[in-house]
Amino acid sequence: MKAQDKRPQVTVIGGGTGMPVLLRGLKNLPVDLKALVTVADDGGSSGRLRSEMEIPAPGDVRNCLAALSDAEPMLLELFQHRFLKGDSGLTGHSMGNLLLAAMASVTGDFYTGIKEISRVLSVKGDIYPITNENMSLVAEMEDGSIVTGESNIPKAGKRIRRVFLQPQPAKPLPNAVDAILHADMIVISPGSLYTSILPNLIFPEIDEAIRKTEAKVVYICNVMTQKGETDGYRASDHIQAIFDHLGTGTVDAIVVHNEPIAENIKEKYAEEHAEPVIYDLDRLVDMGVEIIEGDIIEHASPTIRHDTDKVAKLVQTLIEREQQQKRTGGSAE
Repeated sequence: MKAQDKRPQVTVIGGGTGMPVLLRGLKNLPVDLKALVTVADDGGSSGRLRSEMEIPAPGDVRNCLAALSDAEPMLLELFQHRFLKGDSGLTGHSMGNLLLAAMASVTGDFYTGIKEISRVLSVKGDIYPITNENMSLVAEMEDGSIVTGESNIPKAGKRIRRVFLQPQPAKPLPNAVDAILHADMIVISPGSLYTSILPNLIFPEIDEAIRKTEAKVVYICNVMTQKGETDGYRASDHIQAIFDHLGTGTVDAIVVHNEPIAENIKEKYAEEHAEPVIYDLDRLVDMGVEIIEGDIIEHASPTIRHDTDKVAKLVQTLIEREQQQKRTGGSAE
C-alpha cells in the first residue's frame, strides 16, 4: 500500500507528435512522471543515425526531452536546432539527435546517454526508450504482404493486419516494464496507432506488465484518421487494434474529443484523405471500455492538435477520481 502523501506515478506511453503535447501539460502536475518512448522511427535524421551508429532511433526521445525540460529557452532552441540545406553532411540532422548519439557512444549505452542529457536539460520526470536495442518495425498487411520499416508502412496504402518487431526476441528496457508495473495510472498518448503507439506495446514483457498492473490504462484517441494507417477507423477500431495485439481488456478507458470540428479544417484534412474519428459509443460500451468525452483540441490552431492544458486537466481529474476511489475502497461494481 502506497503512502497517502506519495505523489501518484503516471506512466505515459507513445511517440510521434502527440506525446510531447501531452507531456508538456503533465509535467506541471503534482505527479511522478515516467515517459516510455518509441524508438522505431527509421526516417530522416533518426534513420540515418540508426543505420550509421546502430543505435535506437533518437528523434521521439529528443522531442520528449524538450517537452519535459525546464532549461533556458536558448539551450532548448540549440537542442532542437535542425541543420538546413548547405550544412554539408549535417543537412537534415537535429542537434539533439546528434547529442543523443554522441552521448550513447560516450557512455556505451543509449539509455545512460538519455539520463545524462536529462540532467543537463533539467528534465522533470524520467524518460525511458522502450528498448535499448536497434530494432525495426514490420507490418503484415491484410493481403498477406510484408512491409519493413516504420516510414514505409503508411506509404504502402494497404490495410494493416498486425505489426511486429525484428530482430526477435526484442527486449524492452527493464525500467520501462517497472514503470508500468508500479504506475498509478497509465496514459497511452495520441499518435500514429501502428507506427508510434503499438511498437511500445507489442513486447511480450510490456504486454504482461499491462495485464499485471493495478493502474488504470487510459487511451487518448486520435481526433483524425491517418492516411495509410487508420483510414476509415472509428474510435472502437483503435481499441480493437490494441486488443488484437495485446488481448481483450488491456485498455480500461478511452478519451474522445466530443466537439464539432470547423468545416474549413475538415476540408483541409480531406485533401490529405483524413477525416474526424467517429466515436461509436455503443460498440465501445460493448467492448467494456469506459468512455471519457471532452473538448481536448486547440481550436485556434490551423491544424488539429490536442490542447496541452485541456488534456492535462482531464488527466488530473482522472487521477484525483482514482485516488478518491482507492481511499473509499474502490468504485461500485
